[in-house]
Amino acid sequence: MTDIVCIGEPLGEFNATRGEEGAYRFGLGGDTSNCAVAAARQGASVAYVGALGDDEPGRTWRSLWAAEGVDHAHVSTHPSAPTGLYFVSHGPQGHVFSYLRAGSAASLYGPAQLPRDLIASAKVIQASGISQAISASACDAVFEAFAIARQNGVLTAYDTNLRLKLWPLTRARAIVHAACGMADIVLPGDGDAKLLTGLEQPDAIVDFYLKLGAKVVALTLGHEGSLVATPSSRQRFVPIKVDAIDATGAGDCYDGAFLAEYIRTGDAFAAGAYANVAAALSTQGYGAVAPLPRRADVEARIAQEVAGRA
Repeated sequence: MTDIVCIGEPLGEFNATRGEEGAYRFGLGGDTSNCAVAAARQGASVAYVGALGDDEPGRTWRSLWAAEGVDHAHVSTHPSAPTGLYFVSHGPQGHVFSYLRAGSAASLYGPAQLPRDLIASAKVIQASGISQAISASACDAVFEAFAIARQNGVLTAYDTNLRLKLWPLTRARAIVHAACGMADIVLPGDGDAKLLTGLEQPDAIVDFYLKLGAKVVALTLGHEGSLVATPSSRQRFVPIKVDAIDATGAGDCYDGAFLAEYIRTGDAFAAGAYANVAAALSTQGYGAVAPLPRRADVEARIAQEVAGRA
């Protein structure tokens, strides 16, 4: 049985390096694929579902998945459509994304390509707003995957990840709210959730998603930490202090670490505390994947934090 199956679009990444004008560091990214690697580094068994191009970024992704122990047997290779790309720049308001992904292999993926047996036998199926925003067929694939999961008693997890360069807010709201209504675990980011819900306060935001039917809501609050809620309880987690360089994949790291720890413990608040530390550690290097911490790194920092409070 696979612990976590992630669905979406892997991308090639060009990340601007501070202090070197015109210089970019090549890497890999894509929110759900980052989540998959983050979860695998915490010890979960993980599989990925989607499509890549027959190109260098696609082959690099397969090499990385193989090295990280992520099952990519159900990721198809499109003979002519490319793997998508994105660029990251850094400014006063944080990181800024630019995309080159129209007509990508992942955007051509649809419900007919889903590995139904894999989905039906997993513990958690994870997708995001970006998984659905890239095309109508990809959007339908996520809905179908969630339907298969629910029919088979498999947990569903959804990150609201909002990219308004991919679709208008009105459509995003309709699709994301519908997907959250099918999700057991909702993983919104603070900034995206404010736009999607029209609400400002963290408690009001988690209440909104709980009312849609979520069993667990884990709201990330950037440098203010996170808030985890169930219908009967909630807990705020303050951030740890780190020398942050690049927060590109921090939210995705939180997702992967949260799901891995939730599967391991069955405790949403233990998972929130763990993911809060993992996400902070992931900001200490450039790129979405390279800085993702491993379980030993997270556990060592948790021990250090506990010792510091003693």
